[in-house]
Amino acid sequence: GSERKESVMQKSKPEKIVNVPAFNADSAYYFIEKQVGFGPRVPNSQPHRLTGDYLVAKLRSYGAEVQEQHFEAVAYDGTKLYLRNIIASFFPEKSKRLLLAAHWDTRPFADKDKDDPGAPFDGANDGASGVAIWLEVARVLRNHAAPEVGIDMIFFDGEDWGEKINNQYTPTPPELESWWCLGSQHWAKNKHSPNYSAYYGILLDMVGAKGAQFYKEGISRRYAPKIVRKIWKRAKELGHADTFINKAKAEIVDDHKFVNELAKIPMVNIVHYDPQSGYFGDYHHTTKDNLDLIDREMLGLVGETVLNVIYYE
Repeated sequence: GSERKESVMQKSKPEKIVNVPAFNADSAYYFIEKQVGFGPRVPNSQPHRLTGDYLVAKLRSYGAEVQEQHFEAVAYDGTKLYLRNIIASFFPEKSKRLLLAAHWDTRPFADKDKDDPGAPFDGANDGASGVAIWLEVARVLRNHAAPEVGIDMIFFDGEDWGEKINNQYTPTPPELESWWCLGSQHWAKNKHSPNYSAYYGILLDMVGAKGAQFYKEGISRRYAPKIVRKIWKRAKELGHADTFINKAKAEIVDDHKFVNELAKIPMVNIVHYDPQSGYFGDYHHTTKDNLDLIDREMLGLVGETVLNVIYYE
């Protein structure tokens, strides 16, 4: 019976203890401040160009191999957009890779704002919060022992120039599936490295607001159910079950849709959802999306969760 006993022992073996570095929420907050400080990151604008240059330089300073994918796209209103996806690779020698993504552009108009629907806005949460968490993860990777997996970060451009609310529907051209998520659609069809794949991906979107809640989003569950379970389980173990809610919600069109469907990499979206209003909160696409909305504690909680997921891989 010794063989049987051994297999039973192996099954109940405790999970290996991994030394996960601390996530610095103040540093992540600083990275939001820095992005917002350039001005709204609207494609074709100087703040957009300056922010992109800053992101590239920052990622290189943390030891990443950085590629810029410059491309042109046309928005629903006919505007020709000069866009760039920013791709940073850490530990390129490791074959098992995770893909960490966020969008870095800002919507050009606050079309949900009751007072000023044409105004540009800071996008402190919508865009900058996810980018800031990944920048802090990049800083951690630079300063601590490497995880067992290789890491690729993609900051997608042109995510947020979708149609205005109440706009008459403009049909998409044959090369586009949506007016939203232009950068992820482009990258999924033109990967920075032709055979690139990853074990799975994590997309962060609107992850910095006070009291944010993350439900198990529909596209994530459809294409990456095991990864959804893994992330939410890890969050619960860290004491964050009030934020990472163990309930399913409907599908949301976001960059992960095109990474899943076109690039064929299972990707989970961690995105704020407000069940009261049935969408992303009253600040969404309004001038309220500024630094006043951002909560250091929330940044720390999300950052701690994703760092644990990465280091336990």
